[in-house]
Amino acid sequence: MSKNKQKSVARSILSWIAYIAAIVILSFLCVTFVGQRTKVIGESMYPTLYDGDQLIVDKISYRFHEPKRYDVVVFPYRYEENKRFIKRIIGLPGETVQIRDGEVYIDGEKLDDPYSEIVGPMNEAGMAKDAFTLEEDEYFVLGDNRNNSKDSRFQDVGPIHRDELIGRAWVRIYPFSEFGFVAHGDKK
Repeated sequence: MSKNKQKSVARSILSWIAYIAAIVILSFLCVTFVGQRTKVIGESMYPTLYDGDQLIVDKISYRFHEPKRYDVVVFPYRYEENKRFIKRIIGLPGETVQIRDGEVYIDGEKLDDPYSEIVGPMNEAGMAKDAFTLEEDEYFVLGDNRNNSKDSRFQDVGPIHRDELIGRAWVRIYPFSEFGFVAHGDKK
């Protein structure tokens, strides 16, 4: 093989290696800082999300704005490595939260919560039976299927700290028949 041909082959191989390295680095950066795929396990977010739904979690938007009430967020479960929870933000930092007669009260006012209308009043108030005030970096989260959800009402989950939020559920990618954006805000 001639020297020119050897150099050409070497350049081609180096070009492919650089191309593959760039793809690996970009993929790592996207998964680490921009978005990540996650799977819904269980029915705590029914009827918004179903067991087996696959989602893309937006990990970047909370770098530019604060989480809002009714955002669907993903966060790690504190007591089990690699386990993530998906819940809806109900209480914001500094607010006083209480659950009375199956309804959520924020700062003493009954929350006009469209999600509680879907599945009815909560049977269990948990630690929110008595009013408590969230710290300046804490959020109170509930599953949409309130009577079948392990959420901030329970001691092992409790209020979620801002730095625990992995991101906001963004798009359902599977099943394909349900492909679309995840409902946030006051949408049902």
